[in-house]
Amino acid sequence: MEQTLQIIQIASSVLLVILILLQRANSDTGASLGGDGSSFLQTRRGAERFLFILTIFIAIIFAGSSLLAVVLK
Repeated sequence: MEQTLQIIQIASSVLLVILILLQRANSDTGASLGGDGSSFLQTRRGAERFLFILTIFIAIIFAGSSLLAVVLK
């Protein structure tokens, strides 16, 4: 069981890093920190929305497997 959790953690962490790097970098990041610029809230559409939701899902899997590994030890 512990070995399976370790495999899930490694796979989900690698996938999480890839998904985060694939997401479009927002050039208006300074606007969220007090600068003037476009609206902070933006709607995601298409592939960007899919990557965002998939990133959240993989992060939940990673966190869940990590908590489960701690509980089992």
